Amino acid sequence: MSGRCALVTGASGFIGSRLAQRLLEQGWEVHLLLRPDSATEALPAQGPQLHWHRHDGSSAQLVEIMRRAAPQAVFHLASLFLAQHQVADVERLIQSNLLFTTQLAEAMAQCEVRLLLNTGTAWEHYENGAHNPVCLYAATKSAATALLQYYSACHGLRVATLKLFDTYGPGDTRPKLLNLLKRTSLEGSRLAMSPGEQLIDLVYIDDVLDAYLCAWQQLVDGAQHAPMAEFGIASGSPLSLRQLAGLYSQVSGLPLAIEWGGRPYRPREVMVPWNSYPRLPGWQPRVSLAEGLARFHHS
Repeated sequence: MSGRCALVTGASGFIGSRLAQRLLEQGWEVHLLLRPDSATEALPAQGPQLHWHRHDGSSAQLVEIMRRAAPQAVFHLASLFLAQHQVADVERLIQSNLLFTTQLAEAMAQCEVRLLLNTGTAWEHYENGAHNPVCLYAATKSAATALLQYYSACHGLRVATLKLFDTYGPGDTRPKLLNLLKRTSLEGSRLAMSPGEQLIDLVYIDDVLDAYLCAWQQLVDGAQHAPMAEFGIASGSPLSLRQLAGLYSQVSGLPLAIEWGGRPYRPREVMVPWNSYPRLPGWQPRVSLAEGLARFHHS
């Protein structure tokens, strides 16, 4: 992959930072697009192969950044995730997930950058619906894909959208389920949970990174013939929350004191994950859930 150049958004996040590191390890020149207040502690230092660009929020500046970086591909992972929103969150969700995505596509069109690896969510498909977002966050991700269809049709962008299920791995500090289980097991505290019958599909971070690079290779090779395509990035072997907690306790060797039914399900709780997703050719997860949970717990 020598001589490859990528622009990565969302590199201050868990998946984006790991993707940037993977690209560097494989010989890419990497440009990171960061907000003015983005944390950089987890990022590699700038150097000949790694460049940071602070985006002031304007479309004009983003065009200039794209022109200077001149990437062969853009990996778009930046987003604002909120499982449930408040009134005050509406502007932030639109700005992060719709406005910024549009600005990015416009900058690509202006600079004749054609290949985009976009990030969606399985939550766009509540109850297996073709267009049925679980929440406003998921609705903004669906709307962003519709905007990208315009740039694909009118400006020649070739887009592969990876719709992620739940992701995890060592060093993941996001306030999500596994960190809740980890803290509970280490502290020996008691945890009130829902009845626990909802199915959860977890994909290990290394497998997620493999999916992005597999999709990029297909865009380069022309194996993805349609200018717009989407793929579900899932293990295909979901477990109920109760089963997942039991497996976590088993691999960690620590008991979990959980009060099942101690709290209600969330509104529009995803009881069965999207299972009619298009599969990414040439990719399948390699890290088993038991192995991945052990790595996570001991990190």
